[in-house]
Amino acid sequence: MTLRVFLGYDKKETVAYHVAAHSIMRRSSIPVSITPINRDNMKFYTRPRGEYDSTDFSNSRFLVPFLCDYQGWAVFMDSDILCLGDIAEFGGYASLANEYGAAVRLVKHDYEPAEKNKFLGAAQTTYSRKNWSSVMLFNNKMCQKLTLDYCHTANGLDLHQFKWVTEEQVRELPKVWNHLVGEANQCEPDHARLVHFTKGTPCFEGYENQPFADLWFDEFRHMTSHA
Repeated sequence: MTLRVFLGYDKKETVAYHVAAHSIMRRSSIPVSITPINRDNMKFYTRPRGEYDSTDFSNSRFLVPFLCDYQGWAVFMDSDILCLGDIAEFGGYASLANEYGAAVRLVKHDYEPAEKNKFLGAAQTTYSRKNWSSVMLFNNKMCQKLTLDYCHTANGLDLHQFKWVTEEQVRELPKVWNHLVGEANQCEPDHARLVHFTKGTPCFEGYENQPFADLWFDEFRHMTSHA
């Protein structure tokens, strides 16, 4: 079994993307295929970047089922993450989700960001279900409403608030698989299997000393080491 993983890619966050990918591959006990959601590789996707889109992949992430021809399961993750667990666990969550007819599984965060701005000067927007879409396990067959046309034209909030599925089809992942660094209502830090630097990845100035930054820099050093 090969697990398909799609990582958001933005030119301004190239280092973050590669560290995220490295952290997934380094700890996975099964083969993984990692694909960047990179607009330069998707000329068929022409939706303009919106005023409140903090990255190039803010809305293009929802193309994952389309890119998989609506077959099987696939994971999407933001690039400002560090994987500390074995992503093979997602296969187990997919099997369990089949029993309940889930279209997507994710961590249902209940928090409100305190900061008004994120890294690189991006505005911090607040809306219901914020960051739910930052890590998603798609049951692609059940996400056929996410056509190329729909992803071009749908309101951004409709995409990120999962208006394209029923409430019953949005199932939970354990909180350990999307720990928002420095935010309230998260799992115990020692239990986190994936940490998400939603305020700013440690490679950016001003975010070098936040929790888990030392692990991110360890991962970077491991990735760039020739030993």
